[in-house]
Amino acid sequence: MRSAPQQRGDHYEQQALTYLQQQGCRLLQRNFRCKVGEIDLIMELGEQLLFIEVRYRHTLSHGTSAATVTRNKQQKLIRAAKFWLQYHPMNRPCRFDVIAIDGGDLNWIQHAFEAS
Repeated sequence: MRSAPQQRGDHYEQQALTYLQQQGCRLLQRNFRCKVGEIDLIMELGEQLLFIEVRYRHTLSHGTSAATVTRNKQQKLIRAAKFWLQYHPMNRPCRFDVIAIDGGDLNWIQHAFEAS
């Protein structure tokens, strides 16, 4: 049985997935995990490949959910995306997006950070 935080995470990932599909994105993989990190959603929109981190905060008392995607977390996402691309080679533009859910508000932050 999954823990309460895992169940909550699943719920908000599903909410993000539904929203992104309504925006025209197509799911390629969900909850990709590898030795260097994990990616919540891997999707495509037109010719672009999207690596998406989903974050949720019930309240803003400790800052926004988007602010929790630290430089360290960004580096882990970039490494995981490179790992995924080794096994799914695609000659397409890639980007890193964040779905930030604060309370009931969902915000899709496109091009949230760059791979460097």
